[in-house]
Formats: sequence, C-alpha cells, structure tokens
Amino acid sequence: MTALICGSLAYDTVMVFPGRFKDHILPDKIHMLNVAFLAPTLTRYFGGCAGNIAYNLKLLGGEGLPCGAVGHDFGPYSRWLAENEVSERFVRVLDDEYTAQAYITTDLDDNQITAFHPGAMNRSHLIPVPADAGVRIGILAPDGRDGMITHAEQFVAAGIPFVFDPGQAMPLFSQQDFDRFIDQAAWITVNDYEGQLLQERTGLTAAQIADRVQAYVVTRGGEGSLVYLPGGRRLDVPAVTAEQVVDPTGCGDAYRAGLLFGLMRDMDWETTTRVASLMGAIKIAQVGTQHHRFTPAEFGDRFRGVFGYALD
Repeated sequence: MTALICGSLAYDTVMVFPGRFKDHILPDKIHMLNVAFLAPTLTRYFGGCAGNIAYNLKLLGGEGLPCGAVGHDFGPYSRWLAENEVSERFVRVLDDEYTAQAYITTDLDDNQITAFHPGAMNRSHLIPVPADAGVRIGILAPDGRDGMITHAEQFVAAGIPFVFDPGQAMPLFSQQDFDRFIDQAAWITVNDYEGQLLQERTGLTAAQIADRVQAYVVTRGGEGSLVYLPGGRRLDVPAVTAEQVVDPTGCGDAYRAGLLFGLMRDMDWETTTRVASLMGAIKIAQVGTQHHRFTPAEFGDRFRGVFGYALD
C-alpha cells in the first residue's frame, strides 16, 4: 500500500546565540525593538511535515509519496530525498518562489525566536491528489490553507481515507473549517495542546470527535498518548523511554509515520500506537528531523525488545 503525504517541505535554519535574549531586550523599549544577535553556530536541516513523515515511513519499510510545492532552491533537498529513495513524483517546483523555510535562533535558556517564510507552500493547492496512482491512504499534514482544504476535498472525491493532522496550521482555520475536516477525515491526530484547541473551536468533546471518525489520537509527549474510539472506548498508550533526550523537533512527524505504517498494515491500535511511540523515542535521541537511521529488521528487533513480542 502506498500513502500520499500532503504537507510542507521546508528548510530549517537553526542558529545558536551564546547568550540570553533577556539580557539584550529592554522591557520598556519593546515598542521600538531593534536588536541583533551574533549567532556563530548555524545548522541547516531538511524538514517540513511531508518530508519528515515520508522519510520516517521509508525507514520502516513503507512507501510514502510527499505531495507539496517547493521553490527554485530545492536542489539540495531534492538530492537528499533521492539518496534516501523518497519519491518526488508529487513534489512540484515553482521557479518563482523559495522553498518554505524557518529561521530559528535559540539562546542559552532554550528560548527561540523564529521567522517562517511559507514561499511555495502557499501554492500547494496547485498539486492535485491523484486518483490513479495506487494511493490507498493519505495524511493531511500542516501546509498552506488552500492546499489543505483542496486536498481534503480531493481525498474524499478519490475515495482515499486520510489522517487529518492540523498541527501548527490550526490558526488558519475556522470552526466551520474544522467541522468539515472532521466529517471528511477517517482519522485525526493532534498533540494535547492542539487537541484542546480543536475541542474549544468545535465545541466538541474528545468522545464526540471520536464518534465522527474511526479514531482520534492525542499525543502527550512523555506521558504517552490516548486513542479515542467510537462508542466511548479509550486506549491509554504509555510512552517509550528514549535512550537520551536530545532534540524533540520532528518527533510528532516520526510518530505519525508510525501511525500510517500501522494503518497501512491493518494492525490493531495497541500495536500501531506502540510503533508510533517507539518512532518518537528513536527520533528524540538524534539532532535534526531526518538524521536517525535504522533498517526495518533493526526496528523489529528493538520493538521486540521493548514490548516483548514480534512485529509482524
């Protein structure tokens, strides 16, 4: 089974300021803020939700097709995808745009100042969801507003069940938008903060959302995750203890790749969420969103070691 992964592909440029922002920002002058921070450390990562999910799904042995719009500067990222055997069949290059990119400056207190340029991402709606590409499942990850609305409609028209993963795109949508997404999606996944926002925006409880989809999955970081199922059923899924906590960026995308992997293989929810939780634990132990590596066999061995049974 092949999954279509609609979402962003982006560059993440991370700089470290070897000081503290609070020592250079005067509270009584924030109405005329003009500061500069010397950041001698700079690292550029390949990111974006579609890229991250596709990369993680490939590690598991699954096949995911990222679907998104990128700019004329996509060359290095394109070579990276090719090296990792991730298809660019539904990645469209727009020569008059830059690829979406985040510029993140972090200080010694782990405070962050981020500027995000959406670039080509805002035109992702130009790439249609294919009805004849062998796609049997999809995920609607954070992307441009028009792209997410259009792709949800096209998933439904093509008869492709999909996971709705609003993530950081939540501020883009109204209550009416979320009601429509809930009715269109087969599954919904959010973190606990996003889940609270979704429930406040829609006026629905977690159980009421679950009754309108096949499952409503809420991740809670180190506290594990909850799976709400129709009829008032709920599964409490413990977190997997990571070997070390290095970088949480991209853990949610790794988790979602695990969800897709389980859904693509008709695994039960206990196993599916265990795969997803283990993916998050592996990712958090590495810097960057696409720098952890393992073979499917190595993942299977680790799964057996953690949970005590084989992953079929």
